[in-house]
Amino acid sequence: MISAQTHEKPPAAGTGARRLCSGVDSHAHVIRRGYRMVPDRRYTPGYDATAEQYLSMLDANGLSHGLLVQPSFYGTDNSCLLDALREGGARLRGVAVVDPEIAEHEMWTLDALGIVGVRLNLIGKAMPRFSEAPWPVFFRRAASLRWHVEVQCPASGLPAALEPMLACGVDVIVDHFALPDPLRGARDPAFADFLALGRRRSIWVKISAHYRAGAPSVALAAYPLLRDAFGLDRLIWGSDWPHTNFEHAQDYAMNREFLGRLVPDAAERASILIDNPWALFRFEG
Repeated sequence: MISAQTHEKPPAAGTGARRLCSGVDSHAHVIRRGYRMVPDRRYTPGYDATAEQYLSMLDANGLSHGLLVQPSFYGTDNSCLLDALREGGARLRGVAVVDPEIAEHEMWTLDALGIVGVRLNLIGKAMPRFSEAPWPVFFRRAASLRWHVEVQCPASGLPAALEPMLACGVDVIVDHFALPDPLRGARDPAFADFLALGRRRSIWVKISAHYRAGAPSVALAAYPLLRDAFGLDRLIWGSDWPHTNFEHAQDYAMNREFLGRLVPDAAERASILIDNPWALFRFEG
């Protein structure tokens, strides 16, 4: 569902970043047919979800800024993402997918174009040996650029995946409520193991795409546990627009409204929508 729908605006701006930002959507994608896709992709979109449409979504839902994440079907060709960042200007930042052996000067070039992190989508893949070359050098270079590493991985694989990254001093963002087992939900022992990492203070969690973690009840039970384990200041929200593989059942306004159900306290929502992502993604205004 691509159509824009209106929603009440977040709480009124206060001081500092709040004067410049009415809310950050910390997880969305742009799609344009005609850009090269990888041959071994698991999903092929049959539609466009453009930067222009996305900016309209932000406007219609009372948000000012967004973080665009490279979708897996484009692989390491970030052309579509970078074109969207040029179109969006100061309103948008990006998370790229790159080869871990990328040259350092290429990382600096991406940084200048608005890239603030790199994505590792580990769904359905063998776990890389992150403690072995070339990964530690890559993570340390990312840290030196103030980039984060965004990880999409079932909760069962997160501790093993994250430990080598954290050892290199890079910040990590975990997607989609940390993807506990859909049947066990917040009672998943692997999810409990992930919660134990909260004391590290170098991990942020996206409370996004609750439908990828199972029924809404999973997200509703997981949120207070994540808040208590990691701290409110380590939580950010994303729409997951255009909801790839769930387009028939989801739209932007539904996910914006679910945030209000998930986080009924206006001050908490302001932290998640404004204060936390503003500095993390290096927005300027």
